[in-house]
Amino acid sequence: MNYKIITSTFLCLAIIGSFGIYKVFANQNKEVNMDNKKVLVAYYSHSGNTKAVAEKIQNLTGGDIFEITPKTDFQTFEEIELTKKLCQKYNIKQLIIEADVLENPLINNNPKNRCYECKKFLFKTAAQKAFEHGKKYLIDGTNFDDLNTHRPGIKALEELEIISPFAKFGITKKEIREYAKECGIEIYDKPSTPCLATRFPYNTKLTKQNLQMAEQGEVILKKYGYKNCRFRIHGNIARIEIPPEQFDSFIKEKTGLIKDIKALNIKYVTLDLEGMRSGSMDI
Repeated sequence: MNYKIITSTFLCLAIIGSFGIYKVFANQNKEVNMDNKKVLVAYYSHSGNTKAVAEKIQNLTGGDIFEITPKTDFQTFEEIELTKKLCQKYNIKQLIIEADVLENPLINNNPKNRCYECKKFLFKTAAQKAFEHGKKYLIDGTNFDDLNTHRPGIKALEELEIISPFAKFGITKKEIREYAKECGIEIYDKPSTPCLATRFPYNTKLTKQNLQMAEQGEVILKKYGYKNCRFRIHGNIARIEIPPEQFDSFIKEKTGLIKDIKALNIKYVTLDLEGMRSGSMDI
């Protein structure tokens, strides 16, 4: 089996993906055949790595080290800047893919299959970039846990024949994070950052304005110390998700929080008593 391009949702997952692939195949006594001239190690990324780990992957594959970063209205400025800083720090080449997702009616109306349409759109674009570098196959960082949650984008990966080794060999997100820590990846415990479209109910028209509002809302929450948060928007209502253990501090700081949040043209500010959780719009 040839592995020509490793493309992952997070940079740390991409790095672990490379090691994980070798580790899994070694455990199962399967041969890994690398065509060195066709290998591109790339990161579809909002995270980071250490230079030593990147060089290790390069030595293993004989390939080029890239980070592929999607730049759309669904990614935050903070995340894009993080990838740039990490690439500069560790001397990693970066490919920034600019795509206007809001021009696509299959995406901007936020249908229930938006994730499918968006992932298909972005991976087709990423594939084109790979082909421009003489590469053929795509491998992504979908993990085993993703198969048991609402992930419409997985269908797009299957249709595009993207290889997902973590999912195939039962590697969970927890195991990936633990291995990332062992490898010295500095942001191994970084909270996941789903795209900004997930902050809105399905069938809500997505615009630059309301996406920026969601981004700014989370900037405010993080300024107050709520690093793991979601700023969900229902019309002129903000539904805030933070871990339950932080509810008391949120209530104590509510005066300043409410003032700052209402400055975004939000009329009502609510705290979700179910706390921080992934995929609450999927209910």
